[in-house]
Formats: sequence, structure tokens, C-alpha cells
Amino acid sequence: MNDGSDIQGRLTRAASAVFLHTEHAIYAALGILLALTALLALAQATSLTWEAMRALGGADKILEVIDRLLFLLMLIEILHTVRVSMRSGKLTCEPFLIVGLIASIRRVLVITLQSSQIMEAKDWSADKQALFAASMIELGVLAGLILTMVLGIFLLHRARNGDQAAGVEDAEA
Repeated sequence: MNDGSDIQGRLTRAASAVFLHTEHAIYAALGILLALTALLALAQATSLTWEAMRALGGADKILEVIDRLLFLLMLIEILHTVRVSMRSGKLTCEPFLIVGLIASIRRVLVITLQSSQIMEAKDWSADKQALFAASMIELGVLAGLILTMVLGIFLLHRARNGDQAAGVEDAEA
């Protein structure tokens, strides 16, 4: 009876090791794909920045550059989350809050530019008024969402001991 329990324990440990290695392999592949995507986004952002500088920019070009840079920042934050998850074995929520915050800020910038273009239009139709009103409602919702995420990040920082980054193990542990 003891042999059956010992065999079952070894099988459980072997299966756990296989699953752990599989998880790490998938995390590594995901990390590589995210890194390649981030490098491509960086190259595109560099190209867009150069084009905006040559054309002396405009609101559209500058917004496009900022949009790409914020997208790149989101990719890097997700890559950081994958790295921390591989090292610590824990999934933390703070990086996702940061990615959500960046995405919300990106959307606010796009809505602001679109709204300013609507306001500059000479023909102010009922459709444009409805679009502008919907944009203002979306901006209000995004403002509430941004404040909620900032509060969540603040509370997570406050709950942690010291200035230790999210998901990083203590040196003593």
C-alpha cells in the first residue's frame, strides 16, 4: 500500500514538472513574440516620428506618433508582466492596470483630436452634434475609468511592503 502511494506521489511530481516546463516554454515563446512585436512597433514609431519632423508635424501626425509610442509602452508593460510571471510564478494585477491606464489615455487622445476636428468643421449638422455628444460621454466614462485605475495602482503600491516592484520576490524568501 505504501508503494502505491509512493508511485502516485512520483507521478504527481513528474506531471507537475512537465506542466511547469510547458508553462515556461509557452511564456518564453510569448515573450519572444512580444519582443519582436515591440521592436517592429519601435521601428514604425521611429519612422513616423521622422516623417512628422520632416513635415513639421501637424495634429494628426503628432497624435499618430503618440499613439504608436503609447502602444509600444503597452507592449513593453505586457512583456514585463510575462517576465515577472515567469520569475515569480505569480500573476500580478498592477501591470494590467497600467496597460489599461495607457490604453485609456490613448483613447482620450484620439477622441480629443476627433472632437476638435468636428468643432472646426464649418457645417455643424445633427449627425456631428450627436457624434460630439457621444464623444463627450465617452470622455467622461474614460475619465472615471482612469481615476479608478490610478486609485487601484495607488492602493496596490500602498499595500505592498516598501518600494518593491509588483511580483518581485523578497530576497529572504
